[in-house]
Amino acid sequence: MATDYDAPRKTEEDISEDSLEELKARRSDKSSGVVDEDEIEAAEGFELPGADLSGEELAVRVIPRQADEFTCTSCFLVHHRSQLVIDKSGQQICTECA
Repeated sequence: MATDYDAPRKTEEDISEDSLEELKARRSDKSSGVVDEDEIEAAEGFELPGADLSGEELAVRVIPRQADEFTCTSCFLVHHRSQLVIDKSGQQICTECA
């Protein structure tokens, strides 16, 4: 919420003059129960953790590791040979993990 720092500040007298009914009316105006339809559409695309996905099938084509690639022994991701670093114990590690 934007704040206008140039607006005059309320004094103690101004604050005490606000009635309880006025304060309740201001609060109810700000927190109306209307939900925007765009928010509903955006929320429908999210999957909740622990959702039952037993009926779903994986539709991704898996390509085997190529000759110019290696599997990092630290993060277990497949990288191109240009990112290869061999540590002191002889293990293949990527530049991100080194």
